[in-house]
Amino acid sequence: MRTPTAASSRTLPSLRESYQRIRDVTEALAAPLSPEDQMVQSMPDVSPTKWHRAHVTWFFETFLLEERLAGYTAFHPSYRYLFNSYYEAVGSRQPRAERGLLSRPSTLEVAAYREHVDAAMHELIEMGLAPEVTELLELGLHHEQQHQELLLMDIKHVLSKNPLRPAYAPAPPPTVGEVPGLSFFEHPGGLVEIGTDGPGFSFDNERPRHRVHLEPFALAERPVVCGEWLEFIEDGGYERPDLWLSDGWAALRAEPRRAPLYWFEDETGFELFTLNGPRAIDPAEPVCHLSYYEADAFARWMGCRLPTEEEWEALVTTEGLHAPWREAAALHPAAPGALATPGLFGEVWEWTSSAYLPYRGFRTAPGAVGEYNGKFMVGQHVLRGGCCATPPGHVRATYRNFFPPAARWAFSGLRLASDR
Repeated sequence: MRTPTAASSRTLPSLRESYQRIRDVTEALAAPLSPEDQMVQSMPDVSPTKWHRAHVTWFFETFLLEERLAGYTAFHPSYRYLFNSYYEAVGSRQPRAERGLLSRPSTLEVAAYREHVDAAMHELIEMGLAPEVTELLELGLHHEQQHQELLLMDIKHVLSKNPLRPAYAPAPPPTVGEVPGLSFFEHPGGLVEIGTDGPGFSFDNERPRHRVHLEPFALAERPVVCGEWLEFIEDGGYERPDLWLSDGWAALRAEPRRAPLYWFEDETGFELFTLNGPRAIDPAEPVCHLSYYEADAFARWMGCRLPTEEEWEALVTTEGLHAPWREAAALHPAAPGALATPGLFGEVWEWTSSAYLPYRGFRTAPGAVGEYNGKFMVGQHVLRGGCCATPPGHVRATYRNFFPPAARWAFSGLRLASDR
């Protein structure tokens, strides 16, 4: 979370505009979907679109309105249970794997819930907010942006399970580019600083800024692309136990696969399912929807490794790399050659070899919001860099995303590293 001094610099018009703009983006992302689309849960890790829309609203109602706006009346008392995600301090909740059973409330009722909370939030904002309340409001807005990305991740999985392979949005003209060359940035190692102490927003898991020592290393100037992954497949990469971690190999044997998630093979080769529907694979675009195990196996096949998160942040910062500027989230990663500046990050989340653990000096925030990040710091790996579906302005070099090593439905890829 932000520090109170950083939060207090926000003006009333800025808060009002940010709140409405981010809330409108969520509704725009849901707009192409039917009510039926919005209630499907295709696996336990996926949440229905309708649930995402309600949960981010629940956050503002629970942590701001109920505690800060005198006379506020909750929209519906059962929503406290239905749309709590994992906040044990708030109370019990609908089991995560059973969110798709909620045929009611309807999408129209969820829309009414959002309008009710928005009206009250505007009233609260107009009253003027203390720095600690502004801090909490900004956390809620960034939380909603996280769910905007999740909404796209989840509906992609939902639509991929439909035999009709429907598109979320119309497809742009197909592109087939050439696999770009692979070169590396080099870093001399030494003592570097990572993390942040502000100013500006950051999640609590990005703090505090601290020093680490690095040995000399190199980091690829771009993510791994689909053409390289096709070579990995053709060389038997999914059939070679010497390339795989034990847990990854066991997962392959339990659920045989020989390609990333959303790659489908027929007699003519592989096809790719996207939010724009199925299409041919562009060998020049970043490979996406990989597990940590797949990324690690590929890096070993290449004679390389995955970077640590400290290496990733140190070199990205040293080289002045940044995410591409966009007016809105994109639905699919762009090929490196399609971007105006080489060496960008922000098309696919990039797996690192680092376990998701607290930084030295990390402190959990008091109260229920302290459950936001800290309690998940076990059994997961850090990803860096953002992706095409990450909302504009929500990507930064210090951002620490995290998923279990077997997860594949995020927009996750990799960037190679090596020792020097």
